[in-house]
Amino acid sequence: MTKILLVGANGQVGQELRHTLTGIGQLVSVGRQDMNLTEVEAIRQVIRREQPDLIVNAAAYTAVDKAESEPELASQINAIAPTVMAEEVQRLGGKLIHISTDYVFNGKKSSPYREDDMPSPLGTYGQSKLLGEDGVRQACDNHIILRTAWVYGTKGKGNFVKTMLRLAAERDELRVVADQIGSPTWSGDIAAAIARLIDREASEQAAELSDATGTYHFTNSGVASWYDFAVAIFEEAKTQGASLKVQRVVPITTADYPTPAQRPAYSVLSGQKISKLIGSPPHWRHSLRQMLVELYTS
Repeated sequence: MTKILLVGANGQVGQELRHTLTGIGQLVSVGRQDMNLTEVEAIRQVIRREQPDLIVNAAAYTAVDKAESEPELASQINAIAPTVMAEEVQRLGGKLIHISTDYVFNGKKSSPYREDDMPSPLGTYGQSKLLGEDGVRQACDNHIILRTAWVYGTKGKGNFVKTMLRLAAERDELRVVADQIGSPTWSGDIAAAIARLIDREASEQAAELSDATGTYHFTNSGVASWYDFAVAIFEEAKTQGASLKVQRVVPITTADYPTPAQRPAYSVLSGQKISKLIGSPPHWRHSLRQMLVELYTS
């Protein structure tokens, strides 16, 4: 049976993966308390002890604005740690699945980014994630880098959906950026996609997938601005009986809401490549509805 080491098991994607990966192989889940991602030797020690066939790295430093003032910490977690994981799993003859981000792109395109488009991150967070991708590629022959975007879910700490719901319960009016475009993506769908990749790869009937390595894009289908997303969140939450104070959602520009980190204006990722392996993902609005049902009924 394949031994899977799940790193970042307590994050919003990691908690979903603990569910979707159960039964596919022998699952060992580690969180921050089990593996200090800022200590290279601590990472090596855990991997050498567990001897996994596959590492799934769902751990990341994701505080986009804070990264501008903590570049070293962002680099340790997003660049150095996955490179060390890649080195160790290469030594074991295994595989690494590593989650990356749309923020490796600068957002100046007007059509969905393909896997072979040239990265050009705008900020420290995106730069650290790109360095992690490069480290994985160089250190491990058998890897999948899965770029995703605009991630939210019921698990883990704050995300855009939870923040909007909290603010909507407190305020009559919310101002939300309308000139950044992407694909909102439910952490539950990311975890399900990774499980399908692993499960199909392990299947004798899918021998072509044993060679499925390299970079893939996975998001929910469809596109939205943050403003569109916020409006949809409130509409769907109300159908679940949420008590919201908000009466008006006002679209604003990025310039109206300055942040320490610059963000890509357009970061839609093309999912054509991965869809050939595991099928097309659900539309973001459908998955948002599922997430809110889970949030309000659990």
